[in-house]
Amino acid sequence: MGKEIQAIIATDCGSTTTKAILIEKVGNEYRQTFRGEAPTTVEAPFEDVTVGVLNSIKEIEELSGRKILDGDKIITPANGKVGVDAYISTSSAGGGLQMMVAGAVKTMTGESAQRAALGAGAIVMDILAINDKRLPHKKIERIRQLRPDMILLSGGTDGGTIKHVVELAEYIGAADPRPRLGMSYKLPVLYAGNIDAREEVKKILNEKMALVITDNLRPSLEKENLMPARLEIQTLFLEHVMAQAPGYKKLMEMASIEIMPTPAAVGQIMQTISRINKINVIGVDIGGATTDVFSVVGDVFNRTVSANYGMSYSISNVLADAGLKNVMRWLSFEVEEGEVGDRIKNKMIRPTTIPQSMEELKIEQAISREALRLSFDQHKVLAVGLKGVQQTRSIADALNQTATGQSIINMMGLDLIVGSGGVLSHAPRRNQSMSMMIDAFKPEGVTMLAVDSIFMMPHLGVLSNINQEIATEVFDKDCMVYLGTCIAPVGVAKEGAKVMDYKITMGGTTLSESITFGQMKMFNLGLGETAQVELNPCRNFDVGNGPGKSLAKEVKGGVVGLVVDARGRDLVIPENPEERKRKIKEWNQALNLYPEY
Repeated sequence: MGKEIQAIIATDCGSTTTKAILIEKVGNEYRQTFRGEAPTTVEAPFEDVTVGVLNSIKEIEELSGRKILDGDKIITPANGKVGVDAYISTSSAGGGLQMMVAGAVKTMTGESAQRAALGAGAIVMDILAINDKRLPHKKIERIRQLRPDMILLSGGTDGGTIKHVVELAEYIGAADPRPRLGMSYKLPVLYAGNIDAREEVKKILNEKMALVITDNLRPSLEKENLMPARLEIQTLFLEHVMAQAPGYKKLMEMASIEIMPTPAAVGQIMQTISRINKINVIGVDIGGATTDVFSVVGDVFNRTVSANYGMSYSISNVLADAGLKNVMRWLSFEVEEGEVGDRIKNKMIRPTTIPQSMEELKIEQAISREALRLSFDQHKVLAVGLKGVQQTRSIADALNQTATGQSIINMMGLDLIVGSGGVLSHAPRRNQSMSMMIDAFKPEGVTMLAVDSIFMMPHLGVLSNINQEIATEVFDKDCMVYLGTCIAPVGVAKEGAKVMDYKITMGGTTLSESITFGQMKMFNLGLGETAQVELNPCRNFDVGNGPGKSLAKEVKGGVVGLVVDARGRDLVIPENPEERKRKIKEWNQALNLYPEY
């Protein structure tokens, strides 16, 4: 692309909806100008993903007045108001990339393999290991039954014993699993284990599988090297798996550069934010079928996918795992348990519907809090012990972490939480998005919160492969909506006991107040505005400097403002139904979540 870029169209094919955005040069800057969406068309009657893509682009044509399509072809390059310079896409349609990983020892190479797969945008269906207590025939049966899109086989350090990894290869060969999509091709197996076992693995798997060999994930006991395997997984996903899904061949021919799995694209933009601003970030992308959580903590990138938690196809799993009681604890009105269950099941069978009444909206937002909470709990369990640079991890850390389960996610050290996905990006009020994220993630100390304005992060992640400057400019100006700052003292006390005195200086005036346990307060601190805060917690509460220690800091505002949350950590919700409803109503009013009606 020698000439200056004038216009780019980007799509993200999700499991429910295909979303398109147009990025154009406006004056001297790049801006996201128009968007369109259409139902994804992987399933019958269309069975062709490009139908949904073209429908979403047609909507942009109508809105923008720019002619982009000639029949079902995208016009390139751009010439004035006709055509675009590039078409890029991400995809998680058809259930995303489903993998099985195998490693010699479950807590070591098995875990490394799982992290490599998750970082590449995959859903890990199962971890196979020599010591996973399953008998050989059970292991073989499991591989056959799962029908993954791809298997990642690892194990052994370079120069070590080859026995275990060869044994795993034999199980995979004996199972000879059929791929999930398309019967006519060989299942891809990526070998990233001991280099000395390569020849043996080839002998066993080369005939039956599409075997690809890459660098060892665990070259020595002290080192973990995930990047080569992650890149290889993405390539195999595009060439083998995506190619089998209905209409993907056409989509790949339409795109200017390779299609990226949606989660990998979101991960890419999250790492860019963290690197540019030198901050610790947690991001969440809550979809119809799955919820992805990303964290970048001191250069260490982790991603987990909760394959069973989503807001449409997987909504019943959220209900089953959280329990109806936990969903209903967020509701301030009287409702039958059966009715809540029915409404949730309706969403599962009609995934593209949106709430039509205030009660429905409150129920949807209650279940989203639980989906986000459960997904974040899973992330904290997996984001463990990766100290130092991203690909290096010492064996002592691994053993300590296994013993203590110490997560590297320290909420006090977190600077920013970014929310994305329909229920957060499209909430009728931004206050609701902020409230859902505070309730689910329970930030500690002083934390900034933001949402992706219209769910643009995947598009920008793949765009950063073409042009990082354009991607970052659009990200700052159009994608990120800063909601504001949450101040949350950590500790527990009796209802009504004083938690903290504070002073807030903004716009030349100083406000001195105190807050009691169980209260929430919101202050109007707008986008681009800052305030000086002086926080003096009581002796058993901590805002970042230790229990009872004061903290002075500059905080940023946002479209919601500054929220002080004195409900304690872990969050205390009354058990008594009447008391609970009164409390939820009080918090809803404090944050102005719903109009009174």
